[in-house]
Amino acid sequence: MSYAYVAATVLLTVYGQLVVKWQVANAARSTDAADRAAFLLGLLANPWVLSALAAAFAAALCWMLAMVKLDLSHAYPFVSLSFVLVLFLSALLFGEPLSWAKVAGVALIVCGVALGSQG
Repeated sequence: MSYAYVAATVLLTVYGQLVVKWQVANAARSTDAADRAAFLLGLLANPWVLSALAAAFAAALCWMLAMVKLDLSHAYPFVSLSFVLVLFLSALLFGEPLSWAKVAGVALIVCGVALGSQG
């Protein structure tokens, strides 16, 4: 069950990152400090952004539950899998560029997770 909590932590974190990116991209951008402050306050009232904040809180709860049974040094490398998901989902959902260098970097992360999770 502890690995399910780790997976939930990763998925909830990725959800939050993607939702925030989506909502920020939909908002108008301004260089005026007052406009930026109003923009940020408006985001805090946005239901999607609130769901991302709730997901971050739920991810923290899942992480605490995972830490009951797993060593931090064993579980933490799995959290880096969020980099993998965000890379590919941001390319798919937002049309962000997906270069060979990024894919190679993510492949190194996956190899590191595989090595770090041993023993």
